[in-house]
Amino acid sequence: MSESVVTLKKPVELMAPDPLQPRFTRDNLTTLQTHILAEEQRYPEATGDFSWILSSISLAGKTISNKVRRARIEDVLGSHGDDTNVHGEVQQKLDIIANEILIRCLGDRANVAVLASEEGENPIVLRDRAEGGRYCVLFDPLDGSSNLDYCVGVGTIFSVFRNDRMKPRDVPHYLQPGFRQVAAGYMLYGSSSIFVLTTGHGVDMFVLDQSIGSYVLVSTKIQVPSSTKIYSVNEAYAKQFPPEYQEYLRYVHENDYSSRYIGSMVADVHRTLLMGGVFLYPPTEKHAAGKLRLMYEANPMAMIIEQAGGTAFAGTDRILDIKPTALHQRTSVIMGSADEVENVTRHLSSGTSETPEPRKPRPPKERY
Repeated sequence: MSESVVTLKKPVELMAPDPLQPRFTRDNLTTLQTHILAEEQRYPEATGDFSWILSSISLAGKTISNKVRRARIEDVLGSHGDDTNVHGEVQQKLDIIANEILIRCLGDRANVAVLASEEGENPIVLRDRAEGGRYCVLFDPLDGSSNLDYCVGVGTIFSVFRNDRMKPRDVPHYLQPGFRQVAAGYMLYGSSSIFVLTTGHGVDMFVLDQSIGSYVLVSTKIQVPSSTKIYSVNEAYAKQFPPEYQEYLRYVHENDYSSRYIGSMVADVHRTLLMGGVFLYPPTEKHAAGKLRLMYEANPMAMIIEQAGGTAFAGTDRILDIKPTALHQRTSVIMGSADEVENVTRHLSSGTSETPEPRKPRPPKERY
């Protein structure tokens, strides 16, 4: 009987040469929290207070996103009776819900000095600097909420300032020009839930991965295209616009521009950020100073657009340089691709081609 020779196969390696390199998964595991903590390491003096605020905003965004997605199931669409907010606008049920969520998530943070919302006539003063209140957070809880019934994209816009002054509780230390923002961002609730953030070092975008319950990083250092022939404005009010804006509209009609207007600022600006073009909200006969709110709509969006290489103006004035006098101060808005914004401001300046050179926001030494 002949003996058979058994050849042993080489054992299969169970570990890749580099144990940190994945072999079988390509899941995106760079979450918003991971990104924030990594950024925090850049600042040896960081206390973590700022990171806690962004974490709270993230939690609020995930909660609001879930409420928006289930709004029809839970019967929270439509207006909240005859209630109106401080601006005389009819409040939607989800306006109130989103506002309460943000206040609950941020109000427990011992480093928050002031919370100010579009839905409240006055800010909520929690503590002064001496009591640990280092930051002021302003927000529009649910921009575009009138579109909720029709599944149009809506969102939350926020702005963060440092509470630098040792002022008494009754002094409005949150009224600072936009270039002093230490962070700005928005969360868009649409076909996916998106978190766009800047802390003064470019613009990053995250998408909510429902399977793990976290925002994951999908794009960094976003740049607005310098020129795209798209304009976004509610032309239903064109006859109420000042003559210079009407002249600009004639210009785009004659030069093969495309019109894109959703009616939700956060959605319109998001498209402009990614595709380029210009978003406008001009003054009208009814709103001579403009309609959008400076502190929690125009300022944060202007910071995002500028950090992405675009420009943002109110008429011919840089938005981030405006000195606020009131929490709910209104302004006109022109923002987007640098060349397209210049086209608008050129018309506003009676034919001159020179546009004021926008200054970059001055980043604070400490962010996290």
